[in-house]
Amino acid sequence: MKKRVMFISSVGGHLTQMLELKSIFNDYDYVLVTEKTDVTISMKEKYKLEFLKYGSRKYLFRYIFIELFNVIKSFYLFFKYRPKVIVTTGTHTAVFMCYIGWLFRRKIIYIESFAKRTSPTLSGRLVYPIATTFVVQWESMKEVYPKAVYWGGIY
Repeated sequence: MKKRVMFISSVGGHLTQMLELKSIFNDYDYVLVTEKTDVTISMKEKYKLEFLKYGSRKYLFRYIFIELFNVIKSFYLFFKYRPKVIVTTGTHTAVFMCYIGWLFRRKIIYIESFAKRTSPTLSGRLVYPIATTFVVQWESMKEVYPKAVYWGGIY
C-alpha cells in the first residue's frame, strides 16, 4: 500500500516548483492541491487534482472571505484524503493545510521558495515552527532558518 501524500501550493512560481517533483507523484497515493484558475483547470487531465479558491491580498476584504472558505475546504480535503505527509512549496493556500496536518500529527515538509536567498517568506515563517522537515534551496538560507536542511535547488 502506497503512503498517502498531499502536495499543496499556490499557483504561479510555487506550483511550478511543486511540479518539479512530479516524477515522484506516482510513487505515492497522492493528491495535488492548488488554486483554481484557467491554467490549473486543464491540469486535471494529467494529475489527481483538487482546488481551493484563488484569492489575492490586493483585494483585502474579499481575500479574507476567500481564505475563510479555503480553511473550511482544507479541513474537508484533509479528511477526504487523510494524508500521512503534506509537502508544500507555499504560500498562503498551504499554510492552513500545514497547521491542520500538524494538529493531527502528520509529517509536514515545507520547501522554501527558490527565489528566496537571504530573507524568509511569510508562509515560511509561519510553517517553520511546525514543519517536520524544512527545506531551503540556498545554503545562505540556513542562517535564516537554522534547523532547515539544504537539498539544493529543485529546478
